[in-house]
Amino acid sequence: RSLLTGERTALNFLQTLSSTATLTNQFAAKLKGTKTKLLDTRKTLPGLRLAQKYAVKCGGGHNHRFGLYDAILIKENHIAACGSITSAVAKAKKLYPNKPIEVEVRNLSELREALATKTNTIMLDNFSLKTIRAAVKINNGKVKLEVSGGVNLKNIRSFAKTGIDYISVGAITKSVMPIELSMLFEEKGSSLI
Repeated sequence: RSLLTGERTALNFLQTLSSTATLTNQFAAKLKGTKTKLLDTRKTLPGLRLAQKYAVKCGGGHNHRFGLYDAILIKENHIAACGSITSAVAKAKKLYPNKPIEVEVRNLSELREALATKTNTIMLDNFSLKTIRAAVKINNGKVKLEVSGGVNLKNIRSFAKTGIDYISVGAITKSVMPIELSMLFEEKGSSLI
């Protein structure tokens, strides 16, 4: 009886996590032979963050941040509120001196400013391949570079071939289509109910 009661919930859970791991594996397979690591994001299904993060690892991906407490990600709204990338990073370093800091940039000018702050990682948000190549050259190995936005199974390898360190893909946890699974009982001659 308990198996039948929990069947649908258990299958829904397994379908979602299997789909997360499978899609992650498809993306990770495209990165074979490159130095680029596939990262997940915090864009997970409600209540399933830890489980989906585990599924990403099972699929060959790497976990980025579990929550806001892991590292500081300075985005365009933070930069606007502080007045500049330099100011936002300085405030973050003062408030949380031991936390890793990542800065999201939208162009090469912002990249140069972020590099001057000696941040840990710089996220290139929605950059074209040409601009990513330029960013990798400007960076010259100073900090880790991450690509985010517009990445799919068809173009991820092209992004990786630029020499980028990380590619983050929100779709591996937020856009999953559950894999079809079922649970069948074998009849043994006695009633289950």
